[in-house]
Amino acid sequence: MENVIEFKNITKYFPGVKALDDISFVARGGEVLALMGENGAGKSTLLKVLNGDYQQTSGEYLINGKSCHFNNPREAVAAGIGVIYQERQIMLELTVGENMFLGRLPVGAMGHIRMNEVHERAQKIIDEFGLDMKSTDKVKDLSVAYQQMVEIMKAYSRENLKMIAFDEPTASLSDAEIDSLFRIIRKLRGEGKVVIYVSHRMAEIRQVADRVAVFKDGRFVGDWPVDEITDKELIQKMVGRDLGDVFSALDKRKTIGDVVLEAKNVRSPFLHECSFTLRAGEVLGFSGLVGAGRTELVRAITGADPMTGGEVFLEGKPLKCKTPHDAIRNGMVMVPEDRKLQGIIPRMSVGRNIAVGSLDALTGFLGHIDTKREAQIGIDGKANFNIKTPNLEKSIVELSGGNQQKAIVARWLTTKPKVLILDEPTKGIDVGAKSEFYNMICEFARQGIAVILISSELPEVIGLSDRIIVMRGRRIVGEIQAIDATEEKLLTMAMMEE
Repeated sequence: MENVIEFKNITKYFPGVKALDDISFVARGGEVLALMGENGAGKSTLLKVLNGDYQQTSGEYLINGKSCHFNNPREAVAAGIGVIYQERQIMLELTVGENMFLGRLPVGAMGHIRMNEVHERAQKIIDEFGLDMKSTDKVKDLSVAYQQMVEIMKAYSRENLKMIAFDEPTASLSDAEIDSLFRIIRKLRGEGKVVIYVSHRMAEIRQVADRVAVFKDGRFVGDWPVDEITDKELIQKMVGRDLGDVFSALDKRKTIGDVVLEAKNVRSPFLHECSFTLRAGEVLGFSGLVGAGRTELVRAITGADPMTGGEVFLEGKPLKCKTPHDAIRNGMVMVPEDRKLQGIIPRMSVGRNIAVGSLDALTGFLGHIDTKREAQIGIDGKANFNIKTPNLEKSIVELSGGNQQKAIVARWLTTKPKVLILDEPTKGIDVGAKSEFYNMICEFARQGIAVILISSELPEVIGLSDRIIVMRGRRIVGEIQAIDATEEKLLTMAMMEE
């Protein structure tokens, strides 16, 4: 029997915000339905309603013709619903196998968990995915990408699975892991499961989806077979306008000044010797494949990882950063790749997340924080970076990924940095919000800030940078002026041995 999930007039209100506005559509088994739309369009909110994380204000959803209502995710799981969110929801101290079967661990006659059976069943699934890990591995020892794969395998392992939804699943995955995921998705489709796939990556949608549904401002715009709608038409429907060539439309007029940052033969436990210079007003792009060493290099110069050799100079003066706080105090700040673990402070409000980077300036002699100035920093950050939130007291985890990222950028720009490092700043952000970030990056450079941009999206690194450094095997292997760069040249440098 074909599985069918029908959404009927789903509406969801938050204080001051109508997140979902009368959403109605059908997702059928045996096909992959992609959901697309700008950040804040309502895609993730709808999945959270279906999964029992949120309760709709009105409307209903039907599974195989039966009206359902889940008060919590446990009830959704019991009904065969699996949702893989962007934010990982796994137990880091447990093994891979324990995570995969958590809540349904097999128990023997004496009440003991049959761990051999757990690991045997888990290892079969790991092998089916073709991953280089063991069921007995602790999840905390795995890479971010493999932690994400554990989440996916956990849902995949449920025997009663009727529907599985993926919310930006490939943001942390390598090409090989993406291929493995797509193979499993096609298997699920072939078994008649409902597969919902949320992504901002056009190429992925073309590769894995049968049909695409577009959301805008909490409303359902429509759905089309993937092969009957062009990328340009999709973008127009998502943002309500034709973005055209977003990079050619950028105002990149600026003056590139003197060298602000110089790294000489920098080494770390995760990095070979690397040297480069960065000038005021320059956007220096770093390109390379996953694991090339781009993040490891900026972590070393900012004190997040220990330097085992080399020197760093800021405005001609030696800079030794034992911790990231040393870098921040000297005017070098970084927006990290992992928003959840290294960027936002989940339990804090939006306003305090913005102001926390300025605590040194806000704290008096006796350790008291100037709360009026703290509040004003939040107000200014919200206005200057167009952060969409009904108020600054709202928990930052309730914002879309794009607005969380804006808050992190606002946090560090408030400190008036000399060097701004952006590590995959548009990862998991929709096409409309990307355009906003691109304009912000150009404006930072116009203000004389020296910008390091790490990006895995080749059009992005070419379109925004003045100069591009290519890394491979945790070392710098080449440099090219952006005006001379092409995707083919960068990929050749990143992949080919000399």
